[in-house]
Amino acid sequence: MTQDADPTAELAAPRNKRELFTAFTSMSLQGFGGVLPITQRVLVEQRRWLTREQFVEMLSVSQVLPGPNVVNLALMYGDRCFGLRGAFAALAGMLVVPTLIVLILTALYGHYADDPVVTGALRGMGAVAAGLVIATALKLASTLRRNVMGLALCIGFGLVTIVAIAWLRVPLVWVILGLGAVAIAVAYVRLGPPPPSSS
Repeated sequence: MTQDADPTAELAAPRNKRELFTAFTSMSLQGFGGVLPITQRVLVEQRRWLTREQFVEMLSVSQVLPGPNVVNLALMYGDRCFGLRGAFAALAGMLVVPTLIVLILTALYGHYADDPVVTGALRGMGAVAAGLVIATALKLASTLRRNVMGLALCIGFGLVTIVAIAWLRVPLVWVILGLGAVAIAVAYVRLGPPPPSSS
């Protein structure tokens, strides 16, 4: 089992775009049912390219942007390391090989979709994917203690979000625009005014 990295240790970084590409390819090939848990483990715990707090910040931004969360995160991290070329290297690592595999599996699924073994396997994979997402959320929850809004307020926003989406069936776009705007306003007030410029 991978041990949590020491938050005080110095962070590493990919040496070149090839290492960035191979790292994201490896992550994408491990992420059956969802790449997010694997991405968090590799970037934060194994390679130590990000702290948990940095990962949560990048993930928060990537969830608000259009498109898949992990693809957005790959683009952001690649750009952070090597600019536009790094963004494309990370994106290619996340998409190229998995896309080929998905096309092959789609063709096979067309032939075997009614097979009870295939149906059972897909249901099992769905349960595992849900478990991985929940485990990742619990692992990252420790970062809320250092959030500018405080632990109680963060949990409150999370619960209101769950109620709005799961119980009240509010469309996701309105939850993001409404609760997101309120959360940004609260964080802005808590952070206070920016320090005066020295120039």
